[in-house]
Amino acid sequence: MTTRRQSSKSPGGSKKTTAAKHSRLGLDIIRGLEELRSHARGEVQLRTRVIQIPNAVDVRAMREESGLSRSQFAERYGFNPRTLQEWEQGRSTPDSAVRAYLTVIARNPKAVESALRGEA
Repeated sequence: MTTRRQSSKSPGGSKKTTAAKHSRLGLDIIRGLEELRSHARGEVQLRTRVIQIPNAVDVRAMREESGLSRSQFAERYGFNPRTLQEWEQGRSTPDSAVRAYLTVIARNPKAVESALRGEA
C-alpha cells in the first residue's frame, strides 16, 4: 500500500500529492529519467552499441546448408513455411529483426535450438 502525503499548494490553489514510497521499478524509472536529462544537458556520456545487421540474407542457401526441408526449417525456427518460401523466391524480404535472427541461426544453430527448447 502506498502512503500519500500532501505537499504545499500549487499556484492554482489546488493541493498536490506526492508518493511517500516508490516501488523498485518506480525508482529505476526515475533514475533512468534523471540520467536521460543529464545526457540531454551534455553532463554525461551514455554507453552506446552499434550492431551491424546484414542488408540481405540468402535464406535458401542457409536452409539448404542446414540440410533441412523448407517445412522442417520453418518448424524448427518458428517461421511460417509460406513466408519462408516468399523469402527464398525473392517475392519478399525479411525485416531487420528477422535478418538478425537468421544471422544468429546461421552462426550458431545449436544455441538457437537450445534457447527455443527453454534450455540454459
